[in-house]
Amino acid sequence: MAGWSRSLRAKRNANLKITKGPPDRAGLLHLWRRQITGVETGGTNCHWCAARAVRYAWATLLENAMPALKPTEFTARITWLGVVSDQGDTLRSEPLEAVEATLDGFPGEAHGGATRPACTRVRTQYARGTPIRNVRQLSILSAEELAAIAAEMGLERIDPAWVGASMVVEGIPDFTHVPPSSRLMAPSGAGITIDMENRPCIYPGKEIEQEAAGFGKRFKPAAQGRRGVTAWIEFGGRLAVGDALVLHVPDQPVWAHLAAARA
Repeated sequence: MAGWSRSLRAKRNANLKITKGPPDRAGLLHLWRRQITGVETGGTNCHWCAARAVRYAWATLLENAMPALKPTEFTARITWLGVVSDQGDTLRSEPLEAVEATLDGFPGEAHGGATRPACTRVRTQYARGTPIRNVRQLSILSAEELAAIAAEMGLERIDPAWVGASMVVEGIPDFTHVPPSSRLMAPSGAGITIDMENRPCIYPGKEIEQEAAGFGKRFKPAAQGRRGVTAWIEFGGRLAVGDALVLHVPDQPVWAHLAAARA
């Protein structure tokens, strides 16, 4: 049986003309058909052999399938981490040096958990309060965009705690508009999935007003297109200030009808 497996592998490689490039998917499918009909198993129509051949062909096809997410040269260095421990009392987050992220988000985070009640952001899909999947466990902002918000507001700086940040990163331009479903991969193996752009609201302005009277109302207009993203933990692990996160983006073109759908 081992000899049969080696023979099948050799014939597969010959059929596909294996090179260092990506596999010929059409060739794999053609080989699969040949195996089912018995061509690659010495003409046998044994059900066990045919079933094994099918499993082997499928495993080969899946193993060599093109990844849906593409690693990029863009990296984001974590400059700040925090957790909002009591959402009902205040939006402010408390700073951390490191965190062991889980599938529920950051431990002790008020926005954590597998589900959350629907809010105004999804009011065209669900009634307010409806339990839905929690894809906004984290609020991630760009240090560069946070500085731009502060400058437009006339402030020297904005403390990430004032805006309830879970994480602040630096190094990725136009961070707020990275493609939805992009990943930020940490050195520990932890994976963060980006949901979408986080739209500015009035609540950070209330926190800013407590620190800089007369400036709170300036936050929402200044943060348009700069508020960062909402995200969730796809795979848990350690995240620490100073970690470099690698950006992975979906390997697909922009939908050709997006402009028409938004009209």
